[in-house]
Amino acid sequence: MKRLLLSFLLIFCLWNSSTLNGHAAEGTNERIQGADRFAVAVNISNKGWSTGANTVFLVNYNAFADALSATPLAYKNNGPILLTHPSNLTDATKTELQRLRPQNVIVVGGEGSVSANVFNTVKSLGIPNVRRISGKDRYEVAYQIAKEMPASNKVIMAYGQNFPDALAIAPFAARNGFPILLTDTADLPIKTKEALSARNAMESIVVGGEGSVSANVFRQLPSPTRIGGKDRYEVAANIVKTLNLNTNKAYIATGLTFADALTGSVLAATEDAPILLTESSSLPPVIKDLVAEKNFLHFTILGGLGSVSQNVAGQIAGSLAGIKIVVDAGHGGTDPGASGNGLTEKEIVLDVAKRVQLKLEAAGATIVMTRDSDVYPTLDDRVNLANTQKADAFISIHVNSAFSPEALGTETYWHSKYFGEESKALAQSIQTQLYQQLDTRDRGVKEEEFYVIKNTNMPSVLVELGFVSNSSDAAKLGDPIYRDRAADAIYQGIINYYNTRK
Repeated sequence: MKRLLLSFLLIFCLWNSSTLNGHAAEGTNERIQGADRFAVAVNISNKGWSTGANTVFLVNYNAFADALSATPLAYKNNGPILLTHPSNLTDATKTELQRLRPQNVIVVGGEGSVSANVFNTVKSLGIPNVRRISGKDRYEVAYQIAKEMPASNKVIMAYGQNFPDALAIAPFAARNGFPILLTDTADLPIKTKEALSARNAMESIVVGGEGSVSANVFRQLPSPTRIGGKDRYEVAANIVKTLNLNTNKAYIATGLTFADALTGSVLAATEDAPILLTESSSLPPVIKDLVAEKNFLHFTILGGLGSVSQNVAGQIAGSLAGIKIVVDAGHGGTDPGASGNGLTEKEIVLDVAKRVQLKLEAAGATIVMTRDSDVYPTLDDRVNLANTQKADAFISIHVNSAFSPEALGTETYWHSKYFGEESKALAQSIQTQLYQQLDTRDRGVKEEEFYVIKNTNMPSVLVELGFVSNSSDAAKLGDPIYRDRAADAIYQGIINYYNTRK
């Protein structure tokens, strides 16, 4: 009777917890990352233009000045922005251009930014139309881009010697068809004056405080409105507030470099989402307050952990925000797995896997289940699902059996083929929690040739919760309270693993 009462209380608490954490579980949190900024741009392109693009924009990965004004025109042409070295096209960018099969590539910037060699390499890919938008300086490049924008009586004015203000306003400018023109702090450049005159601009939104765009420049602009702030983070927050932007979803990018926010800005515009800027290792208080005030539900983080740490992700949407994890309940359907003492493996591990799912979702993770009912996905099905989903981790849950009824305890396996050190570290983190929380025999962390952890190309582990062939372990594995403790141990092991990688 006591055990039945405890089981009921546990089920109630789990239900109540999932209800209270509904905000985190119902939202979506993802991270678009890559080995470097070129790979991030390619992965953004893959997400937004999975079936190809008619027009692609190509910019120097390190020359923000030419790229600042590109987003509205890229959005107008429904094309991604890819990055290149000034003198050579990276293999990742080249491969993505071949996948996209565009009819047009627009190179932004003069030969000092993107060389003739890169230009000619792009042409050699068989792309029908490759052209360049350039100028003698960043102000003229912005003017030339503005010429290709549709008529509008409003323009965006941003500081041309730095990137954050222009990047933060870019999705708004893109969706509204407003060109982004650039200025110096103290003086309005001649080419920017010409652009204002040519467009017959009647209104202007000035982004940045007087330290970026002086009162002198402000006075020379048509019907100006300023969106300022004490730093780049407050400017980004004030853009959302002042322009009453959609706050269902936000893109998060580092405010210390421009590449990730630039290449993500077109995708953000297509989803009517603002870009919020952050420090790499901590979320600025003004952005944290904005997220709470506006009740953002969905987040896309641009860049890897070196650009936007997991600590930042945790502050906006749970400690595992932006992490996608495949949870694999072993066996199922026609394959019962191990059995003993009245228990079957497939039932135990599905129950534990669902509990792990709830806990991880409440922490902001995106969870993909290989099965959530009594069916049998093949080993290849499980591997292909994880690889296709481009998951950040793969957790396979099992229980053990042995000829000897004396065998007992927990153990966790990994494989060195893909992300060996990370897999080993994840296995150790989970195993430590298992034997500590479950008060069971620690059978250690071992490398083994299990198919699902050998062939999933992300940090992957296989957890053995105990032995159904051992009466003591079996009694625990049949207890819903014990199963929840096992799920919590796996969950906490995953949390601890990511905490060490902030």
